[in-house]
Amino acid sequence: MQKNIDIRIEGVEPLASPATLAEKFPVSDELTRQILESRQRVNDIILGKDKRLLAIVGPCSIHDPIAALEYAKRLKEFADEVSDQLYVVMRTYFEKPRTIGGWKGLILDPNMDGSYDIQGGIATARKLLIDITSLGLPVGCEMLDPIVPQYIDEMLSWCSIGARTTESQTHRTLASGMSVAVGFKNSTSGEYATAVNAIKSARQSAAFIGIDKHGNSAIYRTTGNDCGHLILRGGDHAPNYYEEDVEAAAKLMEKLALPKAIIVDCSHANSRKDPQRQRRVLRAVVDQVVWGRNEIKGFMLESNLFSGCQSIPENPKDLQYGVSVTDGCIGWDDTVETLNRVCNALRKGRQELEAYV
Repeated sequence: MQKNIDIRIEGVEPLASPATLAEKFPVSDELTRQILESRQRVNDIILGKDKRLLAIVGPCSIHDPIAALEYAKRLKEFADEVSDQLYVVMRTYFEKPRTIGGWKGLILDPNMDGSYDIQGGIATARKLLIDITSLGLPVGCEMLDPIVPQYIDEMLSWCSIGARTTESQTHRTLASGMSVAVGFKNSTSGEYATAVNAIKSARQSAAFIGIDKHGNSAIYRTTGNDCGHLILRGGDHAPNYYEEDVEAAAKLMEKLALPKAIIVDCSHANSRKDPQRQRRVLRAVVDQVVWGRNEIKGFMLESNLFSGCQSIPENPKDLQYGVSVTDGCIGWDDTVETLNRVCNALRKGRQELEAYV
């Protein structure tokens, strides 16, 4: 009989269940308690109960677990120094959406050679998240593949839905059941009504098809997520971090009876892909906060051990240590200087605003 299924499938391989991987890389009771506390702090910031800014800081994408852990150790030490003004969450992105092609991230292609050792990638990601959170540093990821959260969601304190998937019903229903606050990015065109609609959608109960911890197909019924928020990342034609953009987005959220919670992505189209311009964006964001723009709950900053970016060489062993292989980042020294300036401006500005009021 002529085959009429899997015509373009070259092979099918078994994938270890989330429960199997959790047995190999378990999360202790103490670490679970710590993660629950960090989630609550993030939620409190999004809901306006904690007046600090949420700072999502870290590499554009993680490709080297050793460099990522070194970065995390530095970030944890620094986060403690600025905790009066910022609640720092490390950006730990393992999946990269692609418009046409390119490296798709550590989970799908950990060897960076097209071999797609997905089993190894998921295990590496889970172990690294446990190592980082064990330092006392919260982590956040972008959710791209709807199956992946079953393998790593225990460690997360925050997550995002990207510009290319915000309109996806699958990702909206996934967000409605996530145990963490979820940020929706505006579309690549710069239009943010789609993301605001996604926040509204994710607040509602829903159902979706996924896999359970044992790898079985399952129907998940959700309660809705009340900690959805908008991420302004700019668009094809212009940035959208200016005060009039924030104000317009806040008014739209208010019109839809949504909490006015906005995070500004200092990279991507807001920086026009120039990593050094992130500081300019952040300066403008902090200025708005100081002047009472309370809808801004935080920012995202792409940062790595060293500045810039690099192409993936034919032999991945030739990669420069601590340098991004996707979007360019600012280096560690610039990160410390920038965030210290942010904290100083917030302290001074908030004191002056309180005195004025």
